[in-house]
Amino acid sequence: QLQASGGGLVQAGGSLRLSCVASGRTVSNYIIGWFRQAPGKEREFVAGVSRRSDFTNYVDPVKDRFTISRDNAKNAVYLQMNSLKPEDTAVYYCAASTLALIPTQRTLYLYWGQGTQVTVSS
Repeated sequence: QLQASGGGLVQAGGSLRLSCVASGRTVSNYIIGWFRQAPGKEREFVAGVSRRSDFTNYVDPVKDRFTISRDNAKNAVYLQMNSLKPEDTAVYYCAASTLALIPTQRTLYLYWGQGTQVTVSS
């Protein structure tokens, strides 16, 4: 089980930190990705981190604003989101993949959290 939390309502330019905590699974065994889905849009890849944090991957619109990190000792992965924009408004999901490299396709992730709403007001 993965549980995402930390979403909320924030003004443009503000920050939020999302958390993804695993229960019943060891997060260090998986690549973890964050995805988001805005109303009427497809779920899209946002960021991913390798098992030992030696590789990360970000979608272009969030580069230099979002940072993904993990704390395997706490069985958790985080997404620090700074300089938030209204277009970042979406439900954010964390997901786990068993692949060796960070996939961006959502179909390559096996386990999903329930999502947390992020709303950025202008």
